Amino acid sequence: MKRKRLVVIGGGAAGFFCAVNAARIQPALEVLVIEKSGKLLSKVKVSGGGRCNVTHASDSIADMIGHYPRGHSFLKKAFHHFFTTDTVSWFEQRGVKLKAEPDGRMFPITDSSQTIIDCFLNEATQYGVQIMMNAEVKGLSFSENKFIIQLSNTKTLEADFVCMAGGGYAKPEAYYWLQQTGHHIELPVPSLFTFNIPGNNITALMGVTVDQVSVKMAGTKLSSQGSLLITHWGMSGPAVLKLSAWGARVMADCKYHFKIFVNWIPDHNEQSLREKMQQLRFTLATQKMANRNPFALPSRLWEYLMLQSGIPENIRWADLPAMAQNKLIKNLCVQEFEVKGRTGFKEEFVTAGGVSLADIDVNTMQSKIQPGLFFAGEVMDVDGVTGGFNFQQAWTSGWIAAKGIGKAFTAAVSDTAN
Repeated sequence: MKRKRLVVIGGGAAGFFCAVNAARIQPALEVLVIEKSGKLLSKVKVSGGGRCNVTHASDSIADMIGHYPRGHSFLKKAFHHFFTTDTVSWFEQRGVKLKAEPDGRMFPITDSSQTIIDCFLNEATQYGVQIMMNAEVKGLSFSENKFIIQLSNTKTLEADFVCMAGGGYAKPEAYYWLQQTGHHIELPVPSLFTFNIPGNNITALMGVTVDQVSVKMAGTKLSSQGSLLITHWGMSGPAVLKLSAWGARVMADCKYHFKIFVNWIPDHNEQSLREKMQQLRFTLATQKMANRNPFALPSRLWEYLMLQSGIPENIRWADLPAMAQNKLIKNLCVQEFEVKGRTGFKEEFVTAGGVSLADIDVNTMQSKIQPGLFFAGEVMDVDGVTGGFNFQQAWTSGWIAAKGIGKAFTAAVSDTAN
């Protein structure tokens, strides 16, 4: 009897995880990974500055799902099948130990993404997973109990099972062939991007990092906290990236032209800071403001904020005029910036949107519309913030899909035998 074949579309994290686990779970299954580019696991390679942020150190599903702007209800169920602790165990069983950093991000102890890539390639070799490069999918149909996969070079492949793990597509038209199979697509928009703030002199402070700030999008309830990096084009860092993820659709709707308010000292609001200022003017009375920054802000930022508030360098705390004090309070707690555009954030860039989760069975990752078709990774309408959350989603969905394919294979073989 001819072997049944699984074709995994996409040679990234989710695709590889599905492929190697399916091949291990069901050795009688022929597994083929097809990748549209000439590179395998390219996001894994560059993630975390080349170290690969594999997952996030958390043993709480409730905590984890709070880091996914879209798909958290879906993942709440999925994580019961395969969670962060399972990811750590899976890699350790294959000789890859992970370590957690203070912010919760987890990396291989080698601090090299190549360790993760080598692990996957070794698994693929061990379980006979085949790989086809430079094979872009242009169409998918189902006929006579077989999937027909149309490639861009006019070649076709047949498969008994297909796992779509091709990542997120930036343009809606790229999903056309999936829509043709009857699936619903949530409009894709960029997520995890930095803010362009052209013409603002804060960009002169490029390279300055503030450990904890609050950033709010004007006219919305969207806000986030975290560290912020000032760049030559505007602002980056976790606080900005998280806000861009949660506000992905709102920001796309306004064509990336909006205002933000930055609180450089989020422990204070305008009222509490006004009270604090009265104390400071008394306790630091004779000291020059430029030399005495009581908020532990980077010195270049403190000088900039004084300048923006019209405060001379040599003024003493006791001599601070009321009008200048009010300006400084405003600039410290609710400084306004106009965002005009976005910039993709290196390797962390992801797409919000994709195949509607209503079309997917969370317990198997199988399509509710077309049996035998499975999904894994970013192609689904699920996305997380930075910190290992998107990779965890890839491992979870890839694992569930692999197990679902294994069960579907067993059922298909049983039906054939009968």
